[in-house]
Amino acid sequence: LLFYKPYPKQAEFHALGATHRERVLLAGNQLGKTYAAAMEMAMHLTGLYPEWWAGKRYARPPRFWAGSETSEITRDGAQRLLLGPTGAWKTGTIPASLITDVKRARGVPDAVETILVKHISGGTSSVTFKAYKDGRIAWQAETLDGIWFDEEPPLDIYGEGLARTTTTGGRVWITFTPAKG
Repeated sequence: LLFYKPYPKQAEFHALGATHRERVLLAGNQLGKTYAAAMEMAMHLTGLYPEWWAGKRYARPPRFWAGSETSEITRDGAQRLLLGPTGAWKTGTIPASLITDVKRARGVPDAVETILVKHISGGTSSVTFKAYKDGRIAWQAETLDGIWFDEEPPLDIYGEGLARTTTTGGRVWITFTPAKG
């Protein structure tokens, strides 16, 4: 985690988190969008920030959601980068020694519902995984510190996600390649 060196566009994206509630990292395929977002998520969940970090910092354990189009895509994207690939969990961007629990999801092989992470403040952070295909209702009811949309969400789900962070002033970011126009 502390050896991550973002390229200029990634560094700018991270830094904008200090002043902007909503951000997007838009680039071509396989250029590090999801990886940069996973590194940022791991920093927030743990409270471990490198010296160069100019973005938002969480001094207490935050609660996040991360999602994509389907549970399978969420598992193969955000979950894989944060936790590690299937069969090699605890090898992802979140340091293994700080993962306190991995709660499995139902219905999708090797999918995770929530990862609990020890934050340097002494409490426990969390990231819960979601899927756009579950509809807007599945994105209701929580108060969160942030949401990472990995791939472009439908507008109703984005709005619902943004509402989850209103009272906390939380951060919402999207990483995607513009394939839908």
